Amino acid sequence: MNLADISRKSLDDLLTSLGFAHEISVDENDEGILCLNISSEDAKFIIGEDGDRLDDLQYLVNRMIQNVDAALPRVRVDCDHYRERSEAKLLKKARSLAEKVLATGRPLRMQPLNAYYRRLVHNSLADVAGVATESEEGTSRFKRITIRPV
Repeated sequence: MNLADISRKSLDDLLTSLGFAHEISVDENDEGILCLNISSEDAKFIIGEDGDRLDDLQYLVNRMIQNVDAALPRVRVDCDHYRERSEAKLLKKARSLAEKVLATGRPLRMQPLNAYYRRLVHNSLADVAGVATESEEGTSRFKRITIRPV
């Protein structure tokens, strides 16, 4: 079995045992990461509040895959393209804050973000002239990014 088959079966087993009617499509994103997208009438329950249930499912699927073969790469789990939409919304907000920083000359802080979302914001604003981004120090999983003028 390959990664797509193992990950699809793992996610299918989880969702079936939880009683969700669903379909799973497998895609590869631009970065070569395997993405499992769930389609379900119960999407709001699978996604949870702010994607927290989706994060839990992704964590469990990746643990199940690692049990089969520790060398297999991690996969992403999405539901009705929720992550896609939320990432686009986050990057739009980051660009808007960068424009405000450029207009006012004052730094602004974003809401606390996990490492993945912080990386997206840093990469997105790297090409914006006149602003720089930095994450706060600390051991917390969720940290704020400060967007400041250069």
